[in-house]
Amino acid sequence: MTVTQTTQAPNMTGENQTAHAAPNFDKKTAKASAGEPVMMSGAEMLVQALIDEGVEYIFGYPGGAVLHIYDALFKQDSIEHILVRHEQAAGHMADAYSRVTGQTGVVLATSGPGATNTVTAIATAFMDSIPMVIISGQVPSSLIGDDAFQETDMIGVSRPVVKHSFQVRHASEIPEIVRKAFYIASSGRPGPVVIDVPKDKTAPNEKFPYHFPESVSMRSYQPSVRGHSGQIRKAIETLIAAKRPVLYSGGGVIASNASAELTALARLLNLPVTNTLMGLGAYPGSDKQFLGMLGMHGTYEANMTMHNSDVILAVGARFDDRVTNNTQKFCPNAKIIHIDIDPASISKTINAHIPIVGDVKNVLSDMLAVLTENNAQLDQAALNDWWAQINEWRKRHGLRYDKDDSNGMKPQHVVERLYELTHGKAIITSDVGQHQMFAALYYKYDEPRQWLNSGGLGTMGVGLPYAMAAKLANPERDVVCITGEGSIQMNIQELSTCLQYNLPVKILNLNNAQLGMVKQWQDMIYEGRHSHSYMDSLPDFVKLAEAYGHVGIQITDPAKLDEQLAYALSLKDRLVFIDVLVDKNEHVYPMQLAGQSMRDMWLAKGERT
Repeated sequence: MTVTQTTQAPNMTGENQTAHAAPNFDKKTAKASAGEPVMMSGAEMLVQALIDEGVEYIFGYPGGAVLHIYDALFKQDSIEHILVRHEQAAGHMADAYSRVTGQTGVVLATSGPGATNTVTAIATAFMDSIPMVIISGQVPSSLIGDDAFQETDMIGVSRPVVKHSFQVRHASEIPEIVRKAFYIASSGRPGPVVIDVPKDKTAPNEKFPYHFPESVSMRSYQPSVRGHSGQIRKAIETLIAAKRPVLYSGGGVIASNASAELTALARLLNLPVTNTLMGLGAYPGSDKQFLGMLGMHGTYEANMTMHNSDVILAVGARFDDRVTNNTQKFCPNAKIIHIDIDPASISKTINAHIPIVGDVKNVLSDMLAVLTENNAQLDQAALNDWWAQINEWRKRHGLRYDKDDSNGMKPQHVVERLYELTHGKAIITSDVGQHQMFAALYYKYDEPRQWLNSGGLGTMGVGLPYAMAAKLANPERDVVCITGEGSIQMNIQELSTCLQYNLPVKILNLNNAQLGMVKQWQDMIYEGRHSHSYMDSLPDFVKLAEAYGHVGIQITDPAKLDEQLAYALSLKDRLVFIDVLVDKNEHVYPMQLAGQSMRDMWLAKGERT
């Protein structure tokens, strides 16, 4: 959905345009001393609107088309700008800032390559429903369409991966556009919004009255937030009648800040709970009712519980292909209750028997109220039998792995030791690959917004920028980026940014000198033909970290793993790059058999269900 603002304001030029200029435009709400309108340039309006919106950080990189904006930023002290080394990292940091705080992250990039460098980050946020506002510079209005220097149609380029876009047509529109952009980004199903700003609309010598809207009303955009009461009661009746229920929750629970309600519902009814990759932390990972993550690399017990259930309560999850496997064979005997704020997500891939459109937090609160009011409970005998079966499935696999470390440390063990040494309290970010699955499966997440990862797009290179933003927002907490030698090199230049802004994150590199997940697929599907999956010219990561001004540690001896990890974690004020040499032949299990049902899995090399 793309809208170009076209409202034109009067062309206010001459003496009066500077008569009431506000040199201190960084006040929380700009007001003229004599009650007259505050006059601002477009650049000043943009910065002031961001201040009025409550923005604390902007992640960006300057360039010609946005220099007026950067000059306005220089004149205020309410917003801190983080200068990255690549615009993609700016986008990922803004994305992660949203994930870890629940606020809307902001990116500022110049026109052309600056703007297009953010597209991967925009797509990452879009796929995972993360609120973000991207301010892209643009060539002057008179040059748009002339293939001017550093001109790119950012509206057109980003259209498939944004929730909404604006292009400024007149400077006076900027406050309203900013207000709408943040509202759209953060409401309903969240997502990224682009504001494209031609350079002439930020000219410092053209000033207009500043007014920041107190509220937003958009007739064409009114997301439903309350679930239908009749559907809620129908869902409760179906759930109470279940013999083999399961609660399947996703990232929507975290986006809605509904973890408390989800946990209360699960415990009230003693439901088994499984989370998607995006939903980890929505329900306490160390709780006995938690089955682990489900899906392609989900736990045996979670996938078996889903497949054999008779009622699935799906909350803020979209039945992604990495969960369902073959949709024709998905949970054949289950009635599905699907709660989601996005009506387009319901019955999109899996038919919902009882759809409920609304904000997850509101719907779960209403369900709890009805359940409590009626003192409703499931059939306890049937539920006990169901839990007995689930516990048998747990015994069969339970994330076991071969602990023989003669060929190098097991990555699973490294993650388990990290969990113990951080007492399960660290914020963990990850890139994409085998290390991502080990991080998701072997570190237990008890809190929402404790696990930051690219789920839908699967973007390599997010781990370090995600950790940086998490540390910026939570300076008192341990923040660890679990990565691989392939992923970390995609944004490794941000080690420089970490030094400049004193972001002492810990980078745990599970180094198997190969693209691990690619090689695993080649082992399993392509008869061991390892086409371009080995990395034969890796840098010395210890020296590289030191060259950037940080601490580097390499761990090769399993007997010293705890000691060296503990030492790295003890350096609270230093970024530490921990390069751990792990078994090059280790695979991630379980792994679903492609094209089959959720119950069909590889449990280990040569062992399948």
